[in-house]
Amino acid sequence: MADQYPLERCRNIGIIAHIDAGKTTTTERILFYTGRSYRLGSVDEGTTTTDWMPQERERGITIVSAAVTAEWNGYRINLIDTPGHIDFTAEVQRSLRVLDGGVVVFDAVQGVEPQSETVWRQADRYNVPRICFANKMDRVGASYERTIESIRTRLGAHPIAMQMPIGSEANFVGVVDLLEMKAIYWDDALGKEMRFAEIPPELREQAEQMRAELVERAAELDDALTVKFLEGEEISVPEIKAVLRQAVLKSKATLVFCGSSLRNKGVQPVLDAVIDYLPSPLDVAEVRAQDLSRDGEIVLSVDDNAPLAALVFKIVSDPYVGRLAYFRVYSGKIEQGVVVYNSSKGKRERIGRLLRMYADRREDISYVGAGDIGAVLGFKETSTGDTLCEQSKPLLLESITFPEPVIKVAIEPKTTADQDRMAEALRRLSEEDPTFRVHTDEVTGQTIISGMGELHLDVLVDRMMREFRVQANVGRPRVSYRETISRPVTRVDYRYVKQTGGHGQYGHVVINVEPLERGSGLAFENKIVGGAIPQEYIPAVEKGVREAAETGVLAGYPVTDLKVILVDGSFHEVDSSEMAFKMAAIFAFREAMERGKPVLLEPIMRVEVVMPEEYLGDVLGQLSARRAEIQGMEVRPGNAQAARALVPLAEMFGYATELRSATQGRGVFSMEFDHHAPVPESVTARILNS
Repeated sequence: MADQYPLERCRNIGIIAHIDAGKTTTTERILFYTGRSYRLGSVDEGTTTTDWMPQERERGITIVSAAVTAEWNGYRINLIDTPGHIDFTAEVQRSLRVLDGGVVVFDAVQGVEPQSETVWRQADRYNVPRICFANKMDRVGASYERTIESIRTRLGAHPIAMQMPIGSEANFVGVVDLLEMKAIYWDDALGKEMRFAEIPPELREQAEQMRAELVERAAELDDALTVKFLEGEEISVPEIKAVLRQAVLKSKATLVFCGSSLRNKGVQPVLDAVIDYLPSPLDVAEVRAQDLSRDGEIVLSVDDNAPLAALVFKIVSDPYVGRLAYFRVYSGKIEQGVVVYNSSKGKRERIGRLLRMYADRREDISYVGAGDIGAVLGFKETSTGDTLCEQSKPLLLESITFPEPVIKVAIEPKTTADQDRMAEALRRLSEEDPTFRVHTDEVTGQTIISGMGELHLDVLVDRMMREFRVQANVGRPRVSYRETISRPVTRVDYRYVKQTGGHGQYGHVVINVEPLERGSGLAFENKIVGGAIPQEYIPAVEKGVREAAETGVLAGYPVTDLKVILVDGSFHEVDSSEMAFKMAAIFAFREAMERGKPVLLEPIMRVEVVMPEEYLGDVLGQLSARRAEIQGMEVRPGNAQAARALVPLAEMFGYATELRSATQGRGVFSMEFDHHAPVPESVTARILNS
C-alpha cells in the first residue's frame, strides 16, 4: 500500500470543530464518495463508521477520535474524525500533534463557536495548516458571509472565500467555484455526481466581484503576482493555486468552502482542496528530535531509509484484539516482527501485528513507512506520547502535554468479584485516556476518578460497566480544587534526625518557596553551592518536594503554581541517606506551605449561553447568582443572544436543567476550562467545613 502512493500523494488530515457542526456527517460523506463505504452513515440513526462505540451512537456525539484511510483521485488520505465536546479535548490535542493539515467545520448558522476557538488555538500551537468548510448552508439563518466574518474577527485568521453559495437556506442548491468560474450542482439524492454549468445570470455580477477580491488577496501574498496584478496582466488559475497553497502551508491564509454534508452537497470540492492546498508529509515544517547519544537536536528526514522516529499518540483497549497503539512515523519505517526501542521508557518492544485502521475495522499490513499513520498490537509498556526508535540511534520526540482534570467522583465496586475487574478496567481506561486519572484517597480509602467534565466521567463509567462488566456505585461529582501560597517564604530550615541502634538518619535542608503565575505548575530549583548537600541527594530532595505537593495543608488538594528553591543544608558522612533527605524535604515543604498563607484555587470555566432574546434578563440573573463574571454579549441570527461569562465550575452543576426551565428548553450552553483562580474567603470556609 505504501509503495503504491509516493509521499507527495499522501495527506494526513483531521476533521476538527465545535460539537454539532457536522464533523462526523462530513467524514461519512468523504468515506462514501471515496468508495470506502457503500452507504451513507447517519449520526441520527447510529449507522456511522467513525462513531462506532455504543456510547457514541446512543448520544449522537463523537467521543474518541477514529482514524480511517481513503483514496481520492490517486491520493491516499489518512483521516481522523475528532470529538467536538470540550470534555474530550485530549482526543483533539493528540490528533493535531500528529496531523499535517486540518479541515475546520463550522455551522453556517452559528459561525465561530467556543470550542471552534479552542481547536483553532490548539492547531496554531502545533502549526497545523487548515482550510474551512461552512457546513449546514441549508439551515434557516445560515450565512456564508457572516461565518467568514466571524472567522476573521473571532479567530484573527485571514479567510479567503473560494466559493459562493447558490441559493440559501431551503433553496441552497449548489456553489460557484470562484477560481474556475463554474456553477456546481448536485442533482441526485446521494450527491455522487457533480454537474458543472454556467453561473446563473442573476449571480454573475456578484461572482465576478468575489473572484476579483480572491485574485487581489492571492496577489497580495506573492511579490511576482503583485507586480502582475498592478500592471493589469491576467493571472492564471495554476498561478493562483500555487500561491494559495504556499499561503495555507505557512498559515498566512485560510481558504473557505461551503456546502451541506447532510444534504450531500459540497463535499467533493473540499476533498479536491485537501489535495490541492493541504500539505503532504514532505511539505511539513521540520520535525526535530533530541539525539540522546550526542545530546543535541537533529532534524528528521521523511525517508524510509533514515533512522526510525515514531510517536505513539493513542492507546486503545480493543475488547477483541487487546491493546492497540496508534503511531505516526516521522522518519524510517516500522516493519512487522522487528524490535523497536521506546526511548521515553527505556524499554524494548516487539512489533506484533501491524494494522491500517478503518475506524473499528482493520487490515493487516507488512510495514508503515515515513510520513504514514498505523497501529500495532501487543505493546506492553508503551503509552501515549512515547517515542519509538532504534536502540543504536536513540531519539526523543517532543511528547504531548494534556490539561489537568477539573472534576472528580468517588467510585466503589458493588461486590468483591467486581473489585479486581474494576481495578483492571480503571487501569486500562487510564492508559487509553491521559486526562482520566485514578487515585486512592489516603484518608477515606475511596477510589477517586478524575476527568475533564461530567460527560467525560459519565462515558468512562458507562464503558467500565459495559465493556468490562463491572457493577459499581458512583458518588456525586466534586470539583478538583488546587492549593497554592499567596506570599513568598524564605529560609525554611528543617533537620530530619532519627537515632536508632546502628546507623541513624540525618538529612538537613533549607528551602525558599515563592508563588508563580497561574498555570505554571510546580517548579524545583537547586541553588546549592560548595557541596553543602552532595549531588547524589538532590534528586531525593526534589522527590520529597513533589510527593509532599500531592496533598496540600488546607484540605489535602494537590499544590500548584509555586517554586521551591533548595538554598542550603548539611549532611552526615555516615547517617545521611536518600530517604533522610526525602523526609526532610517533605516536612520543610509542609512548613513552608503553612507559613505562605495558603489559598484554595478553583477551576474557572469559560461559558457561552445562546438563548432567544426575551430570556436574556433571566439567564443573566441565573449566571450572576452563580458567581459569574459576564464578559460580553453578541447578537446571533434568529433573534437570539449569546452571553459569554467566566463562571466557577463548582457553580455549574445542575445548570443545564435550570437553563432549560428558564428558556422553555430553547437555551443551550457550552463551557470549557479557562484558568484556576483563588476561591473567595466566604466560599473557602464552606468548602473546608464540608
